[in-house]
Amino acid sequence: MNLKEVSSGYELMGVHRHPEHRVDYMEWAPGARYCAIIGDFNGWSPTENCAGERYFGYDDYGYWFIILQDKLREGEEPDKLYFQQYNYVDDYDKGDSGVTMEELIKKSNDEYWQPGEDRYLKNRLEGPVKLYEQIFGPNGPQTLEELEDIPDAETRYKAWAAEHGHSRHAVIDRGKEYDIYSVIVDPEWREKIRALKPPVAYWFETRKGRKAWLKKYIPGIPHGSKYRVYFNTPSGPLERVPAWATYVQPDVDGGQAYAIHWEPTPEHAYKWKNTSPKVPKSLRIYEAHVGISGSEQKISSFNDFTDKVLPYIKEAGYNAIQLIGIAEHKDYFTVGYRVTNFYAVSSRYGTPHDFKRLVDEAHGLGLLVFLDIVHSYAAADEMVGLSMFDGSNDCYFHSGKRGQHKFWGTRMFKYGDPDVLYFLLSNLNWWVVEYQIDGFQFHSVSSMMYTHNGFASFTGDLDEYCNQYVDKDALLYLILANEILHFFHPNIVTIAEDATYYPGLCEPTSQGGLGFDYYVNLSVSEMWSTFLDSVPDHEWSMTKIVNTLISNREYANKMLMYAENHNQMIRLITLTIGGRAYLNFMGNEFGHPKRVEFPSSSNNFSYSLANRQWDLLAKDGIYSDLFSFDKDMMKLDENERVLSRGLPNLHHVKDSSMVISYIRGPLLFIFNFHPTDSYDSYSVGVEEAGEYQVILNTDEIKYGGQGRLKEEQYFQRTVSRRVDGLRNCLEVSLPSRTAQVYKLRRILRI
Repeated sequence: MNLKEVSSGYELMGVHRHPEHRVDYMEWAPGARYCAIIGDFNGWSPTENCAGERYFGYDDYGYWFIILQDKLREGEEPDKLYFQQYNYVDDYDKGDSGVTMEELIKKSNDEYWQPGEDRYLKNRLEGPVKLYEQIFGPNGPQTLEELEDIPDAETRYKAWAAEHGHSRHAVIDRGKEYDIYSVIVDPEWREKIRALKPPVAYWFETRKGRKAWLKKYIPGIPHGSKYRVYFNTPSGPLERVPAWATYVQPDVDGGQAYAIHWEPTPEHAYKWKNTSPKVPKSLRIYEAHVGISGSEQKISSFNDFTDKVLPYIKEAGYNAIQLIGIAEHKDYFTVGYRVTNFYAVSSRYGTPHDFKRLVDEAHGLGLLVFLDIVHSYAAADEMVGLSMFDGSNDCYFHSGKRGQHKFWGTRMFKYGDPDVLYFLLSNLNWWVVEYQIDGFQFHSVSSMMYTHNGFASFTGDLDEYCNQYVDKDALLYLILANEILHFFHPNIVTIAEDATYYPGLCEPTSQGGLGFDYYVNLSVSEMWSTFLDSVPDHEWSMTKIVNTLISNREYANKMLMYAENHNQMIRLITLTIGGRAYLNFMGNEFGHPKRVEFPSSSNNFSYSLANRQWDLLAKDGIYSDLFSFDKDMMKLDENERVLSRGLPNLHHVKDSSMVISYIRGPLLFIFNFHPTDSYDSYSVGVEEAGEYQVILNTDEIKYGGQGRLKEEQYFQRTVSRRVDGLRNCLEVSLPSRTAQVYKLRRILRI
């Protein structure tokens, strides 16, 4: 298959409207013996809408095909033409054009055929008879026995051409295996035939409009219908939510979930208003979970997020949002990482229409929309997800231990199976085509790349990435995923979350890499958490901080970094020292005081920690001060293009004074991490002689600081003295636990 075919399964699989007044359903279930669609539209009958016999019902590869005919309304007669088509989407308000089949054929013949050209169609034997008479004469042999040896085609043609002239379309046998015959065609006649258009357009004139269809037929499966797929398997009958279902809801009584047929009429279908913004040179990503985005103790909706949170994200200065838990999942407390239905937006938050509105409004605000996609494993639930989908244990997943995640109890995909690749690659393309998603963060890539699920020690030795524990099929899937996404959607962004730092993670696929645009530097957040939890403030190592933040300068510009804490200096250095992407989780920007805990049996299904306390921003204090600093930090990148510049020159890293300084473009960053020691005239090297001005100071009163840096100290002139290997230096005041950003305002030539 080519790249388009292997990533467009959603065009065939699942439920689709067909113009010949019917609905088609296709499913892959190689372990099943019988397949039917059951739902409220057919009284949940396992026999009314089932796969027919032979080819169109089931093939040798396990694909089932079911046709659900639209039902005639009372008093209506069936169409005379079995293949009568209806225009369901375009021109839905127009009726039948009134063109009959007889008029269509006459019109086609009059305009397409030249006079006399259709004679041989009406008298099929006239042509062979004339040819026979030309070769053998009017009294030629009548039986095979009477036939003499016939000369080869070329000899016969030359003899005929000598008498009659060259034919407009003569066939000559050249006697070559690779070119058995060739056709000599008159150029003028060929161009005239090529200029004719086939009469396909006339066929469309017989299409009837949507109103004509609604008047005559009832949909075979109406919009909003509940349905499941029914299988007979060696282990007995099964009911499953279709694997390609686009909208799924749990049963209100806690029973088995069901799919909902989502086919709104054209006048009620969502109409996009905005186009995706261009991908910026630096990404400031706001990661969010729709369900916990509200202040109330409940699950928030897509519409709540669209109306209340999106404008706030824009105000906060971010240029992209990354959404967690969008694909349907059974248990809310799993945060959305145990996906059950990969093509369905979670019904907890609203309808597909609501999610399209969220994406559309985000684009209107200039925000890119990324999804945290989970293709590294799937939920093990058999009643909702893909596990034991067709009654067998190895339909979508590996069997035995290989099919189970080592610690999480989830199912592991069989990436080497073409049908599984078809499912997953099409899923990526589906989110982009159907919902105009701008990028993906691939969750827990290490879980899929290794048979030990990434739970092994990695020292950086190349052998650790090239041994028997590497799943080569998973690597091939990731290469195909990036190749397909970037080929068909050039502005797409792909991010890898890989704790093992696989070599070539962000190298182009053409050079043997996996093709990701960014990778998440997970060690940064872990380092900050370790320092804050278990290392005394005065023992923090500046060298370790720098080495972790710039762990590999060769790939540093591909890093996406984040810091899950409320320390201003930590956020500033994490944002400005590394690559072109920074991420913040919802609420962290203002120092949300409580952890996130989803409702589960362990907390009596409480929603008290599954929300965000936005009201804290309305009060003066540390929360609004921290938010003010975070906004100015985002403006620093927006105005000064910090992240999109080249990597910084790290020229000053002192463990004794606990000071870090680096230069990035015209900006000088200075951090004093010491918990108690302040410095009045601390010398930091700079290359350019000139005047420098503080453009960001973490100690300002508006940020909740003490304002120890006076106004006159915001402007500094260089001293001509070699420091840190640079020609000039600044003598600056560094209060303890503060950071300043200086900008070169004027260059002095000496």
